[in-house]
Amino acid sequence: MWSYAFRRVLMTIPTLLLVITVCYLMLHATPGGPFDSERKISAAVLANLQAKYHLDLPLWQQYLYYLKSLLQGDLGASFRYADWSVNDLVANALPVSLAIGGGSLLLSVFIGVGLGIIAALRQNSMVDYLVMLVGNLGSAFPSFIIGPVLIMIFAIWFPLLPAGGWNDYQLAYMVLPMALLTFINVSTIGRVMRGSLIEVMNSNFIRTAKAKGLPMRTIVFRHSLKPALMPVVSVLGPLAISSITSAVVTESVFSLPGLGKLIVNGASNRDYTLVLGLVVLVTVVAVVLNLLVDLAYALLDPKIRY
Repeated sequence: MWSYAFRRVLMTIPTLLLVITVCYLMLHATPGGPFDSERKISAAVLANLQAKYHLDLPLWQQYLYYLKSLLQGDLGASFRYADWSVNDLVANALPVSLAIGGGSLLLSVFIGVGLGIIAALRQNSMVDYLVMLVGNLGSAFPSFIIGPVLIMIFAIWFPLLPAGGWNDYQLAYMVLPMALLTFINVSTIGRVMRGSLIEVMNSNFIRTAKAKGLPMRTIVFRHSLKPALMPVVSVLGPLAISSITSAVVTESVFSLPGLGKLIVNGASNRDYTLVLGLVVLVTVVAVVLNLLVDLAYALLDPKIRY
């Protein structure tokens, strides 16, 4: 397994290089620049800014210079945030996104798996219909609709929670954004867990366990749960990545100072280094999560060996 993991890590190098190259070329091919604004600056000031950030060099030299800095762990200086490096911006925003996205994903796993198990064991009952209704609602309505609805209910009609903002990890400001992401993720995990457990419960080895007189609790948690979790583990990687992309909407709706805000500001301001730094971060997270998902297969299914 460790040799497989090492090979996968080595494979991330060309993947990461390809993503950086494509994104770098696309950013520089986009019309406009990081110092374009309604208030035109003088040619001398523009020349000094371009020299400071190496924008006066040919594109291939800028690219090599960026790769050299990246190998040293330096994501570069932000073009629009004065006296701030991309490392500092990411270091300030990443804990916020991890607290919201990571916390909601953990809640989604426990709630979604639990609801999926209950719905599968009580198939075609009122509980099953309710779980499927939640799953369909979470899949049908996008986050930019659910978020304002939560604000309208819990911050305006019933002023129980703040409508937005961030007060240094105060729980009241985290409830609504975490509830939004949790509701969306639970809709996916619950439906996948329900369908997977129903299929496993109809397998031959489960019929054998029932024929031996084993109690249903033992059949579910000792024999059915691990194989039923395989599809759930498969969707956890994409769900974690979608939590980052959903943060763009969630953090905009609730005014959170996370990675989503940086992504929007970096793209709108043509902040090349900031956008590239966030692309590198998201790519590394995606590769690591996919590797962890593959390794989790071997823990859940003893027939899988790497």
